[in-house]
Parts: sequence; C-alpha cells; structure tokens
Amino acid sequence: PNALSLATWSVHVLSLLEWGAAMVLVWQYAAVAKQPAFRKLAWAMVPLLGAGAGAVDFHLYWNDPSVEWLLALQGMLTLGGN
Repeated sequence: PNALSLATWSVHVLSLLEWGAAMVLVWQYAAVAKQPAFRKLAWAMVPLLGAGAGAVDFHLYWNDPSVEWLLALQGMLTLGGN
C-alpha cells in the first residue's frame, strides 16, 4: 500500500518541479550565453525527469501491480539518463 506522507509527497513533487525548472534555466542560459551546446544538457536531463515522474506515478496509483511496468520504465530511464 501507499504509505507516503504529505511531507514525502511534497519532496517528490517539488523535486520534479525543481528539475524541470533547472532544465528551463539551462535552456535559457544557452540562448543568453550564445552557447547552443548547452541545449544538449537540457535534453540530456529529460530521461531523469521521466524517471522521477514514473516513480511518482507508481506511488500515485498506490503501487498497483497493474502499473508495475512503470518500475521497468523508470529503471530504463534512470540507466539511460545516468
């Protein structure tokens, strides 16, 4: 069962928002600094954002066995992102 507290949910969701904001800031830095290569860094951050979202979604569905495929997806995205 899902035993995540409100504080734990807050940390998880805010971490995803923070990661997304970091991606936007890197993208904007690339434009301001006229260094388009930094956009590759923003794209490279996408798999880890997806991995985090997969983990949160799994908990959102109360760890239901029918969505266990999210764990495999999360693992693949984490491996690819790292």
